[in-house]
Amino acid sequence: IEIGGAFGPVYDAERYGARLVASPRHADVLLVTGPVTRNMAEPLRRTHQAVPEPKVVVAVGDCAMNCGLFAGAYGVAGAVADIVPVDLQVPGCPPEPAAIVAALRRVTGR
Repeated sequence: IEIGGAFGPVYDAERYGARLVASPRHADVLLVTGPVTRNMAEPLRRTHQAVPEPKVVVAVGDCAMNCGLFAGAYGVAGAVADIVPVDLQVPGCPPEPAAIVAALRRVTGR
């Protein structure tokens, strides 16, 4: 939901060169939201491996950065940085679409 707002008509992240793709093999940036649950840790690792180099990982939101309210929960494996290397963080619960667009602009240089 957070990322959807950044790509909607109001914030329109695509005008800065960012666009959503269906396959990690076509991606340059991996946007990850929420805490990483036990059952999603391995799929996240595989997705990260599938993104071609050079790649950038962005932890979007407080839950992705530090598990937020879910810290210590049984089903939570950890924050995104506990599973894959993170290059950029976007704070907020939820983060503002403008903050997500600003992070994407840093990545794209636009």
